[in-house]
Amino acid sequence: MPTSLQLAAGDPEMLEAVRRCRRLLHRRALVAAAAGAVPVPGLDWLVDAALLSKLLPAINEEFGLAPHQLEQLPKRKRDDVQKAVAVVGTMLVGKFVTKDLVLRAAKAVGVRLTASQASKYVPIAGQAVSAVIGYSAIRYLGEEHIKDCVQVCRTAQLALPSPTPRLKK
Repeated sequence: MPTSLQLAAGDPEMLEAVRRCRRLLHRRALVAAAAGAVPVPGLDWLVDAALLSKLLPAINEEFGLAPHQLEQLPKRKRDDVQKAVAVVGTMLVGKFVTKDLVLRAAKAVGVRLTASQASKYVPIAGQAVSAVIGYSAIRYLGEEHIKDCVQVCRTAQLALPSPTPRLKK
């Protein structure tokens, strides 16, 4: 499966949007790793859910796929985006990201997160493993979401909005 950068190849604006999103994703995944290293059961799940509930809308917004951005599009273009969302098969593009959506997305990496919980009970090495699993789970979900956004934008031939300074957080 191609990476988000490979999917965006040939479009400089799209490539830059992917790079900005990946930088944000990396920072958020580091926070997830830190939470995974803390030997408090369930803390990493809470942190992951909070991170994803902020990260996914930020990625949507970067690609012009946030609900408020889609509302401003002409009806025909909104229909094109909805068709593209259906073709790509994503549940997180163009929607308000709710706790239910985050939990459904987390099911995709549920085995990793369960292993992370179990590994916390092994001193030091287990916490390191838990941190790596937490990082990779958030990275995986974020990268998949970025790929979905790129595919939706390409399929719907949607122009990207001007870069927002908010992704520098």
